Amino acid sequence: MKTAFKALVVGAIVGALGSACAPTQQAGGAGSASGEPDLSGSIVIDGSSTVFPISEAVAEEFQKLYPNVRVTVGISGTGGGFKKFLNKETDISDASRPIKPSEQELADKNGITYVELPVAFDGLSVLVNPQNDWVDHLTVDELKKIWEPGSTVKRWSDVRPNWPNEEIKLYGPGHDSGTFDYFTEAINGEEGAARSDFMASEDDNVLVTGIAGDKYALGFFGFAYYEENKDKLKLVPIDGGSGPIAPSAQTIMDGTYAPLSRPIFIYVRSDVMARPEIKEFIRFYMTEAKNLVREVGYVPLSDELYELALKRFEEGVTGSIFAGGGSQIGVRLEDLLKAES
Repeated sequence: MKTAFKALVVGAIVGALGSACAPTQQAGGAGSASGEPDLSGSIVIDGSSTVFPISEAVAEEFQKLYPNVRVTVGISGTGGGFKKFLNKETDISDASRPIKPSEQELADKNGITYVELPVAFDGLSVLVNPQNDWVDHLTVDELKKIWEPGSTVKRWSDVRPNWPNEEIKLYGPGHDSGTFDYFTEAINGEEGAARSDFMASEDDNVLVTGIAGDKYALGFFGFAYYEENKDKLKLVPIDGGSGPIAPSAQTIMDGTYAPLSRPIFIYVRSDVMARPEIKEFIRFYMTEAKNLVREVGYVPLSDELYELALKRFEEGVTGSIFAGGGSQIGVRLEDLLKAES
């Protein structure tokens, strides 16, 4: 099994960087660090349901400063979001994995370049119903046994003989989801490889409802949706070889929640970056994300990584920092950004 992504230790709350770059309110209208007193226009964002809570929170705060800018945030899944993005239907794409080679080919074909910006860390969370009193943890091998293509697991007793002889009801993100891609790569060893007989949805709230309403359910999705629904779900610790570990801000940060910790992203099309409302929105996103990421239940990057990401945007560095593209297990975001810088 591949090693887990090693998340970084989160530093202090954004200080000098935030104060230097964040917009400030001025008399007579919304102000900005770039000297735009009255921004207007529209920004269209779509993509990952995992990244959605972050982008939505950033959009809400941004529009308080700039009420004449309309920001819409949709949920089409990472794959669905990239389809719209590469067809120039959106300005920004939320993604819970790096862009795939096939998507990069489409970008090249359509003459589209982009800037890739990491915004947070996430720990894919495995959940059961609160009435489930038999599962105290699952191993990576057991998860593979359940979710691999051609799996013969139908009942809980097929996983461990002493568990109930009751049918497992499986819930998970759909095939357009970056979360699905990352989970299948980390657990089954191949992106997109999984059994097909499960309830799939690009909307994590649908998965929450399904698991919360079914005693024999098992599913997975991003950590923030568990945090938001703790009273409805039971978190399952995962044993990646070092004993059972549950996802938390600490275990996601220090990389001990293995192998289901990962970075999540936004992508900005190069041809829209010069628009004042886009430019100011991305600056706001990179300088204010840390606090908002915590509020919605994810793990912020370090101050240094947010600074490097903002530098990437300001300098218009296009393309992905992930060689080969797609979900990558065991790759350190810090090493990639520092090497590029």
